[in-house]
Amino acid sequence: MQQERAPSASGIIVHTFDELEQEVLHALSTMFPHVYAIGPLEPQLNHLSNDHLESIGYGLWKEETECLNWLNSKAPNSVIYVSFGSIAVMTPSQLVEIGWGLANCKHPFLWIIRPDLVEGGSTILSPEFQEEIKERGLITSWCPQEEVLNHPSIGGFLTHSGWNSTIESVCAGVPMLCLPFFSDQQTNCKYTCNEWAIGMEIDFDVKREEVEKMVRELLEGDKGKKMKKKAMEWKKLAEEATGPLGSSSINFKNLVNEVLLSKG
Repeated sequence: MQQERAPSASGIIVHTFDELEQEVLHALSTMFPHVYAIGPLEPQLNHLSNDHLESIGYGLWKEETECLNWLNSKAPNSVIYVSFGSIAVMTPSQLVEIGWGLANCKHPFLWIIRPDLVEGGSTILSPEFQEEIKERGLITSWCPQEEVLNHPSIGGFLTHSGWNSTIESVCAGVPMLCLPFFSDQQTNCKYTCNEWAIGMEIDFDVKREEVEKMVRELLEGDKGKKMKKKAMEWKKLAEEATGPLGSSSINFKNLVNEVLLSKG
């Protein structure tokens, strides 16, 4: 079958905002005539008063909302939220080491364990582990992540550094512990930790002692306090970007006008 060459793109749409990635956006602008940074998307959608948007979802798994009631019983900034996205897969050893690191840190945690999270499908945690965490740990298969990250009890996010998770955490003002697996996750982790100063990286060869130490530092230590302050600064900038006169709102309007002109 004969293949047809797609027409050259006249622009590019990016799920970020100007203040977060100025250098990247500048580099893209040298390659494309129009670059539209219109993120973060969730705040943008929240500004639209269209009831039909409420039925639109983009998750790959069914959300369990009971965790929100559990979070309501926890103190502000006391819970570590743990999720590795919808497609990342880890080894049984990584699962066990992360689990015991969370158990030993003695902080409450909400851990999302998908049915297919572990290679071979074995997500069974020992009875000893279950007994150790029963007073402070909640494990579920999925959750409404945006609501969880914005819950006042959440103090940190242990994440795979996927872009959606990263930017949702930025919007919520939540600092991160990063365990990247593949694709863009290593780059996202680098920016989170080094450029934006709101994260710490966990070694891929996960050890429970490191997980325990880093969770404690995030929720109790001076570095964690500095990361939280910086995360709240980024949250404010994200809110400004998606406000009525913000850069992302202006870019979105320009994008719509460009599309309408091209069709006219």
